[in-house]
Amino acid sequence: MWQVGKVIDRTDWNERLFSLKIAVDIGPYLAGQFIKLAMSLQDKRVARAYSIINPPGSDYIEVLAVTVPDGQLSPALHLLQPGDVIDVSVPATGFLTLNELPQGEIQGRHLWLLATGTAVGPFLAILDTAEPWQRFEKIVLVYGARRADELAYFAKLQALAMQRPQFRFLPAITREEHPGMLHCRIPDGLASGSIERHAGISIAAADSQIMLCGNPGMIRDSISILTDRELRKNLRRAPGQITTEKYW
Repeated sequence: MWQVGKVIDRTDWNERLFSLKIAVDIGPYLAGQFIKLAMSLQDKRVARAYSIINPPGSDYIEVLAVTVPDGQLSPALHLLQPGDVIDVSVPATGFLTLNELPQGEIQGRHLWLLATGTAVGPFLAILDTAEPWQRFEKIVLVYGARRADELAYFAKLQALAMQRPQFRFLPAITREEHPGMLHCRIPDGLASGSIERHAGISIAAADSQIMLCGNPGMIRDSISILTDRELRKNLRRAPGQITTEKYW
């Protein structure tokens, strides 16, 4: 099903990266889930999935997007301004949510959130809810991008790290060096141990839950490193420590 939403605000993080706030009633949803946005372009309906960045309970949804020059939908989304309308799928869906993580002893004490690019979206929503702070002693967000100006919501995440002693924010950029940021791909930072050193805690099957969202290469390489360290994928029929969602 589809609802008509109205753009009520937008933020441009750089020339390609932007956020849209869309007033729409999609019903109840869980932090970490996604919807689809759709537009009719050249007599063809084009739809793409976008994670909801804001937590449940708002009268709007917020999405983070990057325009791809030859993309079918993103260039048109990039042109949207407050007052424009767009179709939004209902209900929200997706399984990169905290209720999919194991409960009890296997849950562990530490939550690791590993994201690249716009795939940080579901983790922004999760961090805006009370649940992770109640369930975990330490939470680490590793946010990978090519350049520092591609780190959307950077100031918000920095402020959160100042406000919450149990939270560690680790930006990781690959195409430039920047003070206070890791200079590596996420899998390389896992392999070298630099991510854990900067976080101040170690990843171990006994006390860690890992959620990954981003490009397939990052997910594939990170899972390979983690499984070599005896962590295993989290399945409903076989609870583990690694929960993933490919973002494209």
